[in-house]
Amino acid sequence: MASTVWKGYISFGLISVPIRLYVAAREHHVSFNQIHAVCGTRIRQQLYCPHCERVVERSELVKGYPVSKDEYVQVTNDELKALEAQSSETMEILQFVKLQEVDPLYFQTSYFSVAEDAGKRGYALIRQGMDHLKVGAIAKITLHQREQIVMIRPYEKGLVLHTLYYPEEIRAVAEFENQPEVETKKAETELAEQFMKQLMGDFNPEQYKDEYESRVEQLIESKQGEAPAPAKQPKKKMAPVIDLMEALKKSLAQQESKAPPKKPPQRATAAAHRAAHPRRKAS
Repeated sequence: MASTVWKGYISFGLISVPIRLYVAAREHHVSFNQIHAVCGTRIRQQLYCPHCERVVERSELVKGYPVSKDEYVQVTNDELKALEAQSSETMEILQFVKLQEVDPLYFQTSYFSVAEDAGKRGYALIRQGMDHLKVGAIAKITLHQREQIVMIRPYEKGLVLHTLYYPEEIRAVAEFENQPEVETKKAETELAEQFMKQLMGDFNPEQYKDEYESRVEQLIESKQGEAPAPAKQPKKKMAPVIDLMEALKKSLAQQESKAPPKKPPQRATAAAHRAAHPRRKAS
């Protein structure tokens, strides 16, 4: 059974909907421990103070904020805990926004919300209304002792919640922002769009697999004598395209060759033709 991350109420005007939040997704990787290659024993990391020249215990540690070289302002865990937002059981909806107005760049962590029995009708009312209007709800919640802004949106049979980055948390990257505008030829744009249309399809996440993760698992199995070691994957050497038009034409030709052949139209039978085009009786 999944563990509850947060339990409380969605506040929508005078309507309060009791819900629970569950983590919707998390990264998955094959994990390793660090071991001593000589004896195969897992190592233990120690904390060492170069000034005192000795190993220190975690109970001796405090947090330090650097103010200059080798100078820190010390802050204790109790002092930081006193500044944490008070735990809240209410998630108040502040406003509704069009879904396309919220850039996915702001999305942080995703959660599934599940209504308690007493709130199922109110939950369904909010979900159906938002789904019909194609909007999301901006709300405020205290999660993990931190006050966060979130967006709630309809998803399948329920509502999902995304914590949002604050504007100051979105990085300003000069190299990205200062990229010059480059003009392209109309023919190049049309060919590029034609190629994009050939690759158009429905989003089906099941078709995408973590190939590296699979190769790591195969490697581990091979070392246990269960399967052959995976073959080394050759790296593709890429170079900047000089002639865009020529590259686009070749891309289109390659994609067309991969497409399944179209079935030739079937000839209508004589009976079907007569049924579709009955002869008029002579008067």
